[in-house]
Amino acid sequence: MGQAAKVLQLFKTLHRTRQQVFKNDARALEAARIKINEEFKCNKTETSAKKIEELIKIGSDVELILRTSVIQGIHTDHNTLKLVPRKDLLIENVPYCDAPTQKQ
Repeated sequence: MGQAAKVLQLFKTLHRTRQQVFKNDARALEAARIKINEEFKCNKTETSAKKIEELIKIGSDVELILRTSVIQGIHTDHNTLKLVPRKDLLIENVPYCDAPTQKQ
C-alpha cells in the first residue's frame, strides 16, 4: 500500500475512533475533529518518506491509546462522575487483588 493510501486510511481510522470514543459528547467530538484535521493539515506538505512513516506510527499510536485508554465520565452531582466504559475496554478486565502474591 502506498504512503498516500496509508495516510488516508489512518485519517479515516482516527475519525472513526473519535466517533466511538466520544459518542454523545458533542464538545469532545468537535475538539477531536479539529485537532485531527489540524495535525494532518500541518504535515500536508511533508515529502520525506522517513518522516511520513514516523508520523503514521505516531498517529497509529494515538488511535490505539484513544481506543484502549479513554473512558467517558458524566457529571451526575456537584462532585460526582459516572464512568461510562465501552464494551471493548472491559474485555481484558483483570480483577483487583488487595493482597499481592509472593513469587516462589
